[in-house]
Amino acid sequence: MPIEAAAYDDQNVFAKILRGELPAQKVYEDDKTLVIMDIMPRGDGHVLVIPKTPSRNILDIAEDDLNAVMKTVQTMAHAVVRAFDADGTTIQQFSESAGGQVVFHTHVHVIPRFAGVSLRPHTGEMADQAVLAANADKIRAALA
Repeated sequence: MPIEAAAYDDQNVFAKILRGELPAQKVYEDDKTLVIMDIMPRGDGHVLVIPKTPSRNILDIAEDDLNAVMKTVQTMAHAVVRAFDADGTTIQQFSESAGGQVVFHTHVHVIPRFAGVSLRPHTGEMADQAVLAANADKIRAALA
């Protein structure tokens, strides 16, 4: 039996980014999704794919929105591999606190990976905005 997801909170950070109330390094956008740089990246080129339609996580997202997110995830996986000459990617999605979710708007992490290189720990420290902007430029160039 599926668990009931809690109510969506439209004051979460990604909802505010989608409304233009908070800044973000935007990498890609289509009619259903937005891709931004993770401000606390676990690796260079770490991006977040978010649906534009409100949903808390995989437990309550509409199927069409989930399909759009996953299509964008695949596009971004190819782009970050090209942009950073990576050996692969890590794709992560966390649902609810017990699953590790911190921001309660559906989002999928796409992280370029390199053989023998571990992910950086999640320290809570924000990355330098100039570095994030440069990495966003590299990914946008790989999308072109």
